[in-house]
Amino acid sequence: MFAAPALAHDTLRSSTPVSNAVVSGLDLVELEFNNNVRYPVVLLHDAAGQRFPSGTPRVRGAKVFVDVDEPLPSGSYTVVWRVVSADGRPLEGEIPFTVRSSTAPLQTAPVSSAPAPSRTPVSAMAETDEQGGLPGWTWVAMAGVALAGAGALLMWWRRRPAHRKWS
Repeated sequence: MFAAPALAHDTLRSSTPVSNAVVSGLDLVELEFNNNVRYPVVLLHDAAGQRFPSGTPRVRGAKVFVDVDEPLPSGSYTVVWRVVSADGRPLEGEIPFTVRSSTAPLQTAPVSSAPAPSRTPVSAMAETDEQGGLPGWTWVAMAGVALAGAGALLMWWRRRPAHRKWS
């Protein structure tokens, strides 16, 4: 009742690449927060919204690492991320950057009679990795509440006066 309000929430401290950076290539995305985080989701997409393959996010305390599986052609990209902070609040953000490689010209889509591959929209943030989903303690707490409610209902049912019957 007399607890002091929180003065600050967890935030992204730094990233590789940094916001609006121009890089020659990218092998690893690194996000560093001011506190430990859990359940990371990190997506990499170009300006058209096409997702690029990346590895499974790894968490080491306050840092999240994701390998970029393929070399990125020149162009504009965005790292879209979401984590759960130490206080249980979801944090999310976007990091725009540009790849300018002197060895790889800007690629265009080849002309083909085959149907174009489907693009995964950026709103696919609902996807989770192997660490995603609800934590185990949440399921245990929900089961405890359900059992307590069932127990209370049973006690009420047994102690109700005999003259009050259901009609």
